[in-house]
Amino acid sequence: MRKTFLLSLVLFLFQFGYTQERPLTQSEYVKMLYALQKNPGGKSTIIDALRRRGIEFTLTDGLRGLTRSKAGNNEELKRAIEEAERRRQNPEAAKLPSESEAADVLEKTRINTLALLADMPDFVVKQLISRSEAYAGTGNWKPLDNLVIAVNYSTEKGEQYKVLAKNGVALDSETRSNYNGLDGATSGGEFVEDLNKIFKAESKTQFNVLTTDLLRKRRTVVYDYEIALANNKDGGVGLKGANYQSSPAGEKGKIWIDRDTFRVLRIEYRLTDIAPSFPVKAVTKYIDYDLVDIAGEKYLLPILSDFRGTVQSSDKRFESRNVIRFKNYQKYGTEVTIVEEDSEPAPEEKP
Repeated sequence: MRKTFLLSLVLFLFQFGYTQERPLTQSEYVKMLYALQKNPGGKSTIIDALRRRGIEFTLTDGLRGLTRSKAGNNEELKRAIEEAERRRQNPEAAKLPSESEAADVLEKTRINTLALLADMPDFVVKQLISRSEAYAGTGNWKPLDNLVIAVNYSTEKGEQYKVLAKNGVALDSETRSNYNGLDGATSGGEFVEDLNKIFKAESKTQFNVLTTDLLRKRRTVVYDYEIALANNKDGGVGLKGANYQSSPAGEKGKIWIDRDTFRVLRIEYRLTDIAPSFPVKAVTKYIDYDLVDIAGEKYLLPILSDFRGTVQSSDKRFESRNVIRFKNYQKYGTEVTIVEEDSEPAPEEKP
């Protein structure tokens, strides 16, 4: 009778998916990495297995190097294997939050973020921008120029930009609402717009808890999010030229939330549903945020951004990249000055 009961229980658990998958072995993981040579699209399968099953082996520097080489230095896969190692070492600290806890973290973060954005001070900051380009998909970036831009932000005027230098040469330019007057790719919205559109009610953003992660030594919960084309009123993409062109777009991305302080540490997104006939074929951006000091008060503001856009030109596709470092936040009215190191190329910083 007891054997019959146990057999029935096992069959029940198997039928309804309650069996626990074993963690990945080292040989399984290495085999999956080598399989990427024939199927580069298999990265998502490995990432899913790492998040779902975890690992039973110690992550060594040799395995880290193999991961980089076989996966084409894929950032998401590298983060997934590192998180799997943390989860192996301390399962409780890296455990996914329950459904109710995930919803609570998200709601507290929404309230905190909108409150911080509503209380944004007037400030000035220096942007150090390194621009480069490549044939789309190659990753072979060719440096174009380095810009130093003074940004003045006020609740009355929004963002105001003044280009101070290009490739180390000082410029006497006018203050404008953007720096689109420059040739090449430009971006904006990092201070308020990119965060605000994710959390405001009108966007009807859909969130889904994805994984945990360690970012700048802070424990985070990572959520997938999506803003449908019809609800992304403040989104879209533009293309400079003799006649300015634009296309509406939706947005899909990830957001890293500090699970202890309920504040955003990073967003990473790509635009979706761009009109097929539009020359811009892809746009991605990531922004790192932190609390910065302005006149003795702490505010949530960007510290690093990486913007990329792919444009179709004749039968070729070109990708532009802007890496933006935000330096020396100060109170509004402070003069932004250039120092020698401002003209140095940006160090290679990746999400």
